Amino acid sequence: MKTKLLTQIAGTAVAKKMKQLFCLGLLLFMGSSAMAQQNLFSYNQYADNLTPVNPAYSLLDKAGNVNILGRRQFVGIDGAPTSLLMSASVPLENIGASAGLFLVNDKFAVENQTEVNGFFAKSIQLASSSYLSVSLNAGIRSYVANYSILDPSDPQFSQDVRETKPNIGFGVMLYGDNYYIGVSVPELSFRNLGTASVQQANYLRSHYYFSGGVLLKLNEDVHLKPASLVSYLQGSPVVADFSGTVILKEQLGLGLNYRTNKQVAGIISVNANSFKVGYSYQFGTSSSNLGGYNNATHEVSISYRWGTDLQRKLL
Repeated sequence: MKTKLLTQIAGTAVAKKMKQLFCLGLLLFMGSSAMAQQNLFSYNQYADNLTPVNPAYSLLDKAGNVNILGRRQFVGIDGAPTSLLMSASVPLENIGASAGLFLVNDKFAVENQTEVNGFFAKSIQLASSSYLSVSLNAGIRSYVANYSILDPSDPQFSQDVRETKPNIGFGVMLYGDNYYIGVSVPELSFRNLGTASVQQANYLRSHYYFSGGVLLKLNEDVHLKPASLVSYLQGSPVVADFSGTVILKEQLGLGLNYRTNKQVAGIISVNANSFKVGYSYQFGTSSSNLGGYNNATHEVSISYRWGTDLQRKLL
């Protein structure tokens, strides 16, 4: 009886271990192609908060603000990719500038990358309603891979990876009352962090971003906001996002986003003077996604703004 019980316990432990390894393998299989193409700042609601991509964008808002965004892929699977993106800025109107910070945290299986940057942006007036802004950001990034969690007895997974390095970046943006166009490199990397994992292979290299948007007033109650974000990473295909948002009565936003790696997202947002809440649902459109496992992604954002002359921010 005792032998049988021990055999059952051992079998349960082995089954549990095999299940964990299977889930990890499934994640790596499904996530490798997505992560290989994914950019450091990969989120659908970029048209409402571009500051982490290009801090020069912060000058478009004359109010103080805090923005938080959470993103999760492969919902229901342990260790699935998750992201947390936070930014905050305050205007320095006396000198035509702004200052703030942004934080990024990405998790994938046993890997965790955290980065914090402070930034300063300054604008000069080119015409009555045209400005050129330049931003500089600097901070620190940390990469952790807890491989020993997988199997401490396996020499291949016995060594964890923990590395930290400084970061620097810059951005330039031309903007007016109803448009913006910019280029930025928020991450200037001179060497890679960590080991040869899928995540660090792309995340810890220099990313180049080109962005643009315009706000069109169709009538008193309806605005249309087309926007685009194009990213380039050496050795990877160019990835472009194209979005269009219809804004009703300056309060309700309904939008669609298409990414050239065959991803589509629906976006909805509710905008008040001080608060804005957004949600997006992203899914794949390729035949492999529609015919098999779909890489669905949920994204939630919330923003808070303050100031003496607070107006709704539409651009």
